Amino acid sequence: MSDRSELITIHSAGNDTATAPNGAPRHDPQTWDPSVVEDSPLLGHTPAPEHVYPDAAPSTFSVEAYLAEERGKDLLRFSTAGSVDDGKSTLIGRLLYDTQSVYDDQVRSIEGKGTTAPGVLDLALLTDGLRAEREQGITIDVAYRYFATPHRKFIIADTPGHEQYTRNMATGASTADVAIVLVDARKGVLRQSRRHAYITALLGVRNVIVAVNKMDLVDWSEEVFREICEQFRLFFTSLDIGEELTARLHFIPVSALAGDNVVSESQAMPWYDGPTLLALLESLPSSSHSDADAPFRFAVQRITRPNLDFRGFAGQISAGTVRPGDKVRALPSGQSSRIARIVTYGGDLVEATAPLSVTLTLEDEIDISRGDLLVAPEQAPHTTTHFEASLVWMDQAPLDVSRRYLLKQTSRTVQAYVRSLLRTVDLENPDSAAVAESAPVARSLAINSIGMVAIETLLPISLDSYAANRHMGSFILIDAQSNATVAAGMVRRIADEPGAGSPAESTTQAPTDLSGAETNDGAVTLEERSQRWGHVGALLTITASGTFATKAVANSIANLVERTLFERGAFIVRSALSEVAAAGALALTVREQAVGDVQAEARIQLHVQRGETALSQTLAPDPQRALAQALALLTQANILAQEELS
Repeated sequence: MSDRSELITIHSAGNDTATAPNGAPRHDPQTWDPSVVEDSPLLGHTPAPEHVYPDAAPSTFSVEAYLAEERGKDLLRFSTAGSVDDGKSTLIGRLLYDTQSVYDDQVRSIEGKGTTAPGVLDLALLTDGLRAEREQGITIDVAYRYFATPHRKFIIADTPGHEQYTRNMATGASTADVAIVLVDARKGVLRQSRRHAYITALLGVRNVIVAVNKMDLVDWSEEVFREICEQFRLFFTSLDIGEELTARLHFIPVSALAGDNVVSESQAMPWYDGPTLLALLESLPSSSHSDADAPFRFAVQRITRPNLDFRGFAGQISAGTVRPGDKVRALPSGQSSRIARIVTYGGDLVEATAPLSVTLTLEDEIDISRGDLLVAPEQAPHTTTHFEASLVWMDQAPLDVSRRYLLKQTSRTVQAYVRSLLRTVDLENPDSAAVAESAPVARSLAINSIGMVAIETLLPISLDSYAANRHMGSFILIDAQSNATVAAGMVRRIADEPGAGSPAESTTQAPTDLSGAETNDGAVTLEERSQRWGHVGALLTITASGTFATKAVANSIANLVERTLFERGAFIVRSALSEVAAAGALALTVREQAVGDVQAEARIQLHVQRGETALSQTLAPDPQRALAQALALLTQANILAQEELS
């Protein structure tokens, strides 16, 4: 692994951040100066006065000019992360309060409430909106807030710190340009802090601000701050996420409750001469510019046809720029055309860039439906059924590699299998090489676990790596039965890229003909059926001998085997025809074996035939134990993939 420590910076007076000599943001003299503060019994500082725009005196104020100025400001999205009670909501509340982004009635509504000392406002209540959040004093849902300064607009995603709400944290960070990871100065870098930092890195956030909070509780100690910076730096540089996702670290000591180094410079930490948090946020780049320069990608969400003379394709530009006359290619059909119009509610545009939502019309009538893509023909994405991805598991039920899931990427949904779990991430030792040498490969992912997996889709999909395009390289997995989102994934390597898996590396094997059965040499091959269903063909015979009651137990076992394999996506039918198995399906039948002695021992046997290979197993009378024995026998016969036993 290469050393990325040169990208780690602790801000000092020598950096090039746009700050005034006192470390405060460098504002115009006629605008608000956040360094001018006074003591307050409630907050430690009084909020700064309202913004004054130099070119808009009260007598000449124009709403149109104000809106135009606001539209011209750059937008930065950032999220908070960190362990529980590290002060994320308080930090966001401080930012909102000190930038005059909350109303007086909102402030009055939280007076005397919360968990802070008497007479001190609990600023976390400005973002914790759910009743359960205020009762428990924690963040549960993702809270989005908006505020602006004279230089920039911001959208904040305040995310929860509890481990059980990790999926909400990932949701909030998925669209962020910057992530603020809070660390409690008293506790140091905790496991949940490391988990959030790793997820933030996986999500491709380019700038990570480590805010060491509650410095007032460690007597503003520079030694404590430096020690935490070193802990975090060592952890972050050990992450195996690829050079293309390398993030730049920034460290700031803060006290969210007192307001030190959040908007205003701290007088209690003279040893720190870097920028305040707000000053740093105003100076960091957003991702909107890089998205506009990327190859054109447009996922069709809806076909609009208000009349016979109009047929448009509505969706969001996920990357790139488009103009009327540009040549585009539709995927997966591969047909080409040119852009005729870019239609919006306010009229046609001569140019549209990411992330604008528009309706496009084409010069030619070609077949396009929801889920299709319009792309730049010279820089088209990969189209494949096999790729490797980082997966954050979000469901109480663990990953089952034998189950078929729904994979949703942009506006397209296809069926997919997680063919294998390549490795999992140990948050105590995230270096994958060390993990591989010291621990066995895990068979599943539990809730909030992170791993690298190989995925196979049943239909081809077009995608980019997550590092190249966050929209085209991200997806979610859905449980087809409950419709619950079970995982979020980021594409790392695609089948036609070096080092990635390919269809030839599938975990299933091509079936052989059953003896004496006639195979179907039609348009669909046995290999294609095997890849689609996740198994090869076989004839399964459950034989009951002894008593009538034994036959009933055998039928119960057969029903359980049939239901289990069906729910795992297998093509299984009740049939004794060997031709069914020869076509790649699983043929299951139950028969009674006649015995001469009515006192003969009751016995249930499973006989499996695959081609010329035949295996038998005596099954337990308990259906659940018999099911486990049947699945083991199917795996032993190489009918099911080995992973399907987990």
